Amino acid sequence: MDPLTIVMLGVLALLIFFMFRNSRKRKQDLELLQEKMVPGAEVMTNFGLFGTLVSIDDEANVATIETSPGSTVRVHRQTLARVIEDDVAIEEDAAEEMTAEGAPVVEASVEAPAEKPKRTKKTES
Repeated sequence: MDPLTIVMLGVLALLIFFMFRNSRKRKQDLELLQEKMVPGAEVMTNFGLFGTLVSIDDEANVATIETSPGSTVRVHRQTLARVIEDDVAIEEDAAEEMTAEGAPVVEASVEAPAEKPKRTKKTES
């Protein structure tokens, strides 16, 4: 065998290895997400809707999300993108507390646009 064939077979073997590894990792992440999808969990959909998971119907692939008290939305189960962890809420609360405690808040100043010079027509003399 020539060296080029050996290199190409090596690259092919690496591609196959990484494909299986990535597939296994994606499957593991999906299983972890499904374990966290329980009624009462804070969830976010693929299209950015936040709410509390009320119920999941596995047979119909429908999830019911409460977006605000008394307001529920039915979505396809696969649109549930992630479970919102408490760590994110804690970080946001800490940032709000820092601002409330007197940390400098940078405000953008809005200036009026500079006035454009008026165009005048040149006349031939």
